[in-house]
Amino acid sequence: MIKDKKIIRCAIYTRKSTEEGLDMDYNTLDAQREAGEKYVEAMKHEGWRVIPDLYDDGGFSGGNMDRPGLKKLIEDIKAGRIDTVVVYKVDRLTRSLADFAKLVEVFDAYGTSFVSVTQHFNTQDSMGRLTLNILLSFAQFEREVTGERIRDKFAASKKKGMWMGGPPPLGYDVVDRKLIINPVEAEQVKYIFETYVLLGGSVSLVLKKLNDEGYKTKSYTSRTGQRRGGHKYGTATVKTILRNRLYIAEVHHKGTYYPGQHRPIIAMELFNKAQEILSEKSSVKRKRTYAAKSDALLKGIIVCGGCHGAMSPTYTKKKDKRYDYYVTNSYRQHTCGECPVNRIPAGEIDAIIKGQLKAIFASPKILVEVWRHAKKDNPAFQEYELHESLRRLGSFWDLLYPAEQKRITQLLISKVVVKSNGVDIEYRASGIEDVVHQLQLTINKQEQLREAS
Repeated sequence: MIKDKKIIRCAIYTRKSTEEGLDMDYNTLDAQREAGEKYVEAMKHEGWRVIPDLYDDGGFSGGNMDRPGLKKLIEDIKAGRIDTVVVYKVDRLTRSLADFAKLVEVFDAYGTSFVSVTQHFNTQDSMGRLTLNILLSFAQFEREVTGERIRDKFAASKKKGMWMGGPPPLGYDVVDRKLIINPVEAEQVKYIFETYVLLGGSVSLVLKKLNDEGYKTKSYTSRTGQRRGGHKYGTATVKTILRNRLYIAEVHHKGTYYPGQHRPIIAMELFNKAQEILSEKSSVKRKRTYAAKSDALLKGIIVCGGCHGAMSPTYTKKKDKRYDYYVTNSYRQHTCGECPVNRIPAGEIDAIIKGQLKAIFASPKILVEVWRHAKKDNPAFQEYELHESLRRLGSFWDLLYPAEQKRITQLLISKVVVKSNGVDIEYRASGIEDVVHQLQLTINKQEQLREAS
């Protein structure tokens, strides 16, 4: 009898890829649900009952699981509210074999079966599982073939120079899926290129001029109706514009450029000149990055006394001769227009600091401290050996590797403040003790080398 049968709670899931026709009184989702209800009604003698909740996804692709109706279905399965999932066809649930495998794991974990109305099988028997996997394999194959066709069409369109979507570039508007020159924005693009070349390739100066004069990035409305862009310029945005070959009517696809169907904004001569400067600046930047990673004596402790900004090591080359400097970062970035010492020759300031260090090494306090440490570690250590070691250390200083000089310098000094009328040196509280220890290690190494020779 029916009353002896266990009630099987059935959830009907429906899906349609597009939103077309969903506003009709009777649509595809309704038809799928009606078919599911008739199937459950036919199984009423087995205790099957339709639960009232709706699990519908209108306008969602079956290629992924990011669907509200499907998410709700999974949540209710995990909550123990569903015994069987009923669909019109397998591909309504998913078109991905990988996604289906995940769903089957969920179904199995919570004791839920799966039924296809038109394909007459369910996941409770082995034949149903085999048939289901075969059907999904074909669905996956069809989807991949469709994807390949779309990619091939996209590539063919690109090779013809067609605009294939994305955020519209500054200087153009998209009309009927074609790039049409926006006269006002086109003048802005020309201004960026011309200013960059005129200023010798200083992106930071171009950036400052653009923002000072009130220029904004491309403003447009996305497909979702959201307003995008219209912001102040940043370095990356300016460089992207300068490198964009759309402005000489070329379209890019997988490393190759094709003649575009739109009109150019920038003359080829001006564009090539900008690329030449960009290439040169990129080379200089790599050299400066190397210099910034070098063992410059005062890197990390030298600051400008005017704006108190950090100063970084850099260099220039003229006629194969290298000139090293410390440059204030704030001046380089144009955030401080009144740095009194925006650039200082590294050789001059390094020589001042080295002179101060050599004087400290020869001071009575250092001699006494080193003598005390030396006697503690080696009672037989003689005073004349100390003077001889320090004498040799003083002459040896200039022969030390830059990294070693930098390490000893920064043990003793916490900050070097460069002012327009001089230099202030701030020593570390424990600097003397640290330097004494390092000097002793150096002396010991020297003694070992002397004995070995």
